[in-house]
Amino acid sequence: MTHAQAADLIVTNAVVRTMDSAKPSAEAFAIAGGKLLVVGSASDVAAYRGASTRIVDLDGQAVMPGLMDVHNHHGIAGLHNVFELTFPDTAGVDEICAAVKGYIAEHPDAEWVYGSIWGSQLLGELSTSEPLKKLDAVSGGKKVLLTDDSHHNRFANTAAMRAAGIQDDTPNPPGGGVIVRDQDGRPTGLLFEGAGVMVAKTAAKADPMTTDKAAACSADAIKTMHAVGVTAFLDAGATLHTLNGLKELDDRGELKIWASSCMLINDHVFGAEQLGNELFPHRETTRSSHHRPDFAKIFLDGVPMSYTGAFLQPYLPSETHGCAHKGHTTMPYDELEHWLLHCADKGINVKVHCCGDAAVRFVLDAVAKVRAQGYKDTLFHVAHGQFVNPDDIKRFRELGVVADISPALWYPSIIVEAMEAVRPKEEIERMAPNRSLAESGAIISGGSDWPVMPDPNPWIGIAGLITRADPLGQHPGQLAPDEAITVQQALEAYTINTARALGIESFSGSLTVGKSADFVVLDRDPYGVAPDKLASTVVKETWFEGEKVYSKA
Repeated sequence: MTHAQAADLIVTNAVVRTMDSAKPSAEAFAIAGGKLLVVGSASDVAAYRGASTRIVDLDGQAVMPGLMDVHNHHGIAGLHNVFELTFPDTAGVDEICAAVKGYIAEHPDAEWVYGSIWGSQLLGELSTSEPLKKLDAVSGGKKVLLTDDSHHNRFANTAAMRAAGIQDDTPNPPGGGVIVRDQDGRPTGLLFEGAGVMVAKTAAKADPMTTDKAAACSADAIKTMHAVGVTAFLDAGATLHTLNGLKELDDRGELKIWASSCMLINDHVFGAEQLGNELFPHRETTRSSHHRPDFAKIFLDGVPMSYTGAFLQPYLPSETHGCAHKGHTTMPYDELEHWLLHCADKGINVKVHCCGDAAVRFVLDAVAKVRAQGYKDTLFHVAHGQFVNPDDIKRFRELGVVADISPALWYPSIIVEAMEAVRPKEEIERMAPNRSLAESGAIISGGSDWPVMPDPNPWIGIAGLITRADPLGQHPGQLAPDEAITVQQALEAYTINTARALGIESFSGSLTVGKSADFVVLDRDPYGVAPDKLASTVVKETWFEGEKVYSKA
């Protein structure tokens, strides 16, 4: 050894894609204490070999930094997987009812049945009375609450609605929630936004979350993320139980991922109890070496499929909403500006859910006010950015606003088809303007919105960013192909750009000396295959802080 510090581990004979523009490629690197000592040629790294150094020869396999997810709901995903009924988003009403019936037979003591995810293509059918009759018929007196692919809307049986106090004459809740009714004015079981939260809160009282249960949900989700190469994520809607569960995992030495959390300011989706200033004091008590609750989350509008996204131009005419409906925001502009200033003053970054272009403009206007008051370092994210008015594209870079592009709705899919049914054609033709944002100089940061997308695998999203075609081949054609980006831009979106977006660029996001040794071993070089082959990329190993946390059997 020719250096004072010997490496714990040397990875050599690899095709290393560092995502570091100063040294984009290498063939080896050395690790000590969970950090990168040197990145370079095999001979460079060999000088750090000591008597106890472990050598991993990858025989030409590809390596890159661990992938990052700027927007998921990992706790909910874990909850679905460990504790609830699941069915595919392609399932029809009869399939769903059969699944509910089977679940009840296997869990006869369950008072509540929770299930997901039904697809947006069912919205029209669920707006009629017949599906509720079918669900009631198989429920056996149980209360049933089923969540859609946007996770903003729910389908509940009569027993669940009655438990929440929803009767034929119950008014819609404030804040945009809708109890969808049939022609006779009776609830159909379809509940938009806050109306679904009414039932979710009732269910939570009967079946409360605990820290141990939240930790189990997180652990399951992290195991899934490791298997697809994810070593950092931001939970975009953390409850107090989620924060406590992540802290508990780290206290036990089991949180082997960079976890960031958004503390909810308002909630028309999850049914959380503590919000905003009630939640903020827990920021430091739940912080740990691997958990950073450094963000807040605002839901500024809903989703287009339920006509709750806020747009500059009207929705397509409908029998229910007429021809001038533009959706709405969940709070007035002054309240939004107050929260952004309040968070900036407390050193809290903010992610804002914006499905419609009017909501996006609202946020950009408010951020401009905050920046003008001297808050230059606060991170602001616009999620999800599928619809951005062309006049606002350049403002992302000018205001230092991150474009959180999640979920992967930049290629044809069930959700995109549902949006096509309610929004003007010209908006769909420029939907998900990722290239325009990237070329303007904005940071585009990739996320899954899992379990809105049922698979958190970043490679599906990466492939779609480049081709604008469905990587799984289930839906034909391309969506706004002029907005395709390059392989380099797509990989940056899921690595170094997300590290910047999360505020962890100083120690993760690229294979750079001094940074955490977070990396993945792949079955192919992403720069050496056709873009349509990227979706089938296999993660063979995932490493976090120099420790192997996943190995494909």
